[in-house]
Formats: sequence, structure tokens, C-alpha cells
Amino acid sequence: MQAGKPVLYSYFRSSCSWRVRIALALKGIDFEMVPVNLIKDGGQQFSKDFQALNPMKQVPTLKIDGITIHQSLAIIEYLEETRPTPRLLPQDPKKRASVRMISDLIASGIQPLQNLSILKKVGEVSKDLREETKLTWAQNAITSGFNALEQILQSTAGKYCVGDEVTMADLCLVPQVANAERFKVDFTPYPTISCINKRLLALEAFQLSHPCQQPDTPTELRA
Repeated sequence: MQAGKPVLYSYFRSSCSWRVRIALALKGIDFEMVPVNLIKDGGQQFSKDFQALNPMKQVPTLKIDGITIHQSLAIIEYLEETRPTPRLLPQDPKKRASVRMISDLIASGIQPLQNLSILKKVGEVSKDLREETKLTWAQNAITSGFNALEQILQSTAGKYCVGDEVTMADLCLVPQVANAERFKVDFTPYPTISCINKRLLALEAFQLSHPCQQPDTPTELRA
């Protein structure tokens, strides 16, 4: 390990960044935050300086131990391997597979279909009904994934997504639920998702990392 505080490049509303902020909070890792506004100036992630840091021009990006890591799940897995307490992946291989399955379902099967860049493209295609079309697109992407996720969680969940310990799957769930709420998804068909989310939001790490509590959170969205 190299000395020095980790540096997280993050955007307050980015669900991928939120996953990493939760992991850092749970593991008690002190870090510096560098906000990257995904909207201001056409998106600060497209600057030459940031592209040199992350060629995908995305957040989160974490500088730690002398390396730079992109992609939220890769970052969380690295933190788990180098700072394993408290653990975010169960010791039991079957439960660990369930955690990774749920994490990938959200991180690969739901969130990318309703993220900022995709919705921008959807809006460009449907200029006459831009906002309505983007809302419908996001709702369809999320409900399709949540229909599967609700069914899976009914067989894996205890207090949380997999059993009674907070895992990487929970770090993915809460930010995605927040996205769903922002896009006005009806949660009536998803009682398991809703119940787990409520329990997780009561935990300090999820509160400290919440988008309404970040250095770059606009004043009107602070809580």
C-alpha cells in the first residue's frame, strides 16, 4: 500500500458513483472528493484532463494505492480485496455468486439503459416529445429489470438483498431505486425491493453517501 488519501472523482447524482461512496463509507476509508459535473459546460467528463484520467469519460474514477480504477464494481471489488472489513462479498461461494448476479443485473442490465447519455440520445431522436419520451424510455428500462429483480430477491433476500449482511448487491440496489423514484416508477409491484431499500436507507453509510449530502449537491437538492 502506498501512503496518501484516495481520490474519488464523482458526481452527486451518479448512481455508479453512489455505489462507491457507500463502499468507502462502510469500510471507513477517508478520501478526497473531486466533483465532475456531468451537465455543466457540456459535461466536464469530456474535458481533455478528465479523458486522460478515464478514457471512457465516465464517473466514478478512483485513485488509490498508486493506481487509477474505473467502473464501480471493479472499484468495489478492489476495495474488498485490499480492505476486506467489513466484507461486502459473502464467504459462501453460492451467496457470493448471488451477490455478483444481482449487482451485474443492476449495473449492466438496468442502469446503462436509463443513464444520462442514453436519455440524451433518445431525446435527440424524438425531439417533438423529448421529455415524455425520455421518461417513458427510462420507466420501461427500469421496470423490465425490476420485474426480474423482484423475483430473484424473493429467493435470496433476508434483511438485505442476499441474507442478513450488507453486500455489494445492496450498494447497487439503493442508487437504482433512487433513479426509479426520480423517473416516477410505480413501486406497487416491487414490495421486496421497497422493503430492502427502506432498511438500507436507515444505515449511516447510505445516508452519508446520499446524493443530497455531497459537496457538489445543488443547494435546492440538499437535505
